[in-house]
Amino acid sequence: MNTPTILVTGGAARIGAQIVRRFAEEGWHVIIHYRSSSCDADAMAASLPSASTVKCDLDDGDAAVAMIEQLATKHPDWRVLVNSAAVFEPDSVTALAPTTNRLAMQVNAITPTRMAQAFLTAARSSRGRCVINITDMKLENPNPDFFSYTMAKHALNATIPMLAMGAAKEEDRIYGIAPGAILASHDQTQEETETSHRLNLLDRKTSADEIADAAFFLVQGHLRSGSTLFIDSGQHMLSQDRDVIYLAREGA
Repeated sequence: MNTPTILVTGGAARIGAQIVRRFAEEGWHVIIHYRSSSCDADAMAASLPSASTVKCDLDDGDAAVAMIEQLATKHPDWRVLVNSAAVFEPDSVTALAPTTNRLAMQVNAITPTRMAQAFLTAARSSRGRCVINITDMKLENPNPDFFSYTMAKHALNATIPMLAMGAAKEEDRIYGIAPGAILASHDQTQEETETSHRLNLLDRKTSADEIADAAFFLVQGHLRSGSTLFIDSGQHMLSQDRDVIYLAREGA
C-alpha cells in the first residue's frame, strides 16, 4: 500500500471521526483506532475508500507502543499520527480524584507521548512524518472544572515543542490543535449545548469540520514545527471562571 497513511486515535467517534472522513476524502488510507466501539469503527471503515481499524486500550501504554511498532511494519508511507482520543471526566480543584487523575494522565498525556515517540522512531515516509496532538483551549483559558483532564492536556501540550526540538527529524513536524467547545458533552441538553458553544469572542459555534480542516492544513508542513492552532472562535482569549457546560447551565 503506497498511498499516504494516517492513524487517528478515537477515530470512530466525535472529532476523531471527522478527521478520519476529511483525510479519506483526500485519498489517504485511514487507520481508525478504537477501544471498545468496534461496530462504529468497522462501519466507518466499510464506508470509506481505503480504511482499516485497530483496537487498543490507551490505558495500556506498552500495548499502544506495540501497536505503533506493528503498524509501522505494514505501511510504507505512514505520514501522520493524530492523538485525538481522550477521557473527559469531572473532578475538583479542591479534591483531586486519584483514579480519575491517573486515567486522565495516562490516556490524555503519557500514552500519546509514548505513541509519538514510537511513531517518530519506527514509521517510514519519504515525505516526512507529522504528529498532531489534540489539546484544548483550556491551555490559555483555564478554569477549575475537569481538573485532572486539564492537567493532562497541559502536560501533553508541553511535549509538543520538546518533541519538535529533540525527537523529530528536520523534515518532520509536531503540532497541536486546541479546540474550544465543539460537541455536546456529558448530560448537556440541546439548549445548553447551543448556549455553551457560543460562549466565545465571535458568538458562533465552532464545528468539528474546522478541526479536521486544520489537521489537513497542518500536515502540509507550512507552520513551524512545535506550533499549536487554536480552533475555538476566540474562546481561548477570554477568561472564564467555569467550564462552559456549567456557565450555560447557570445561565451566564
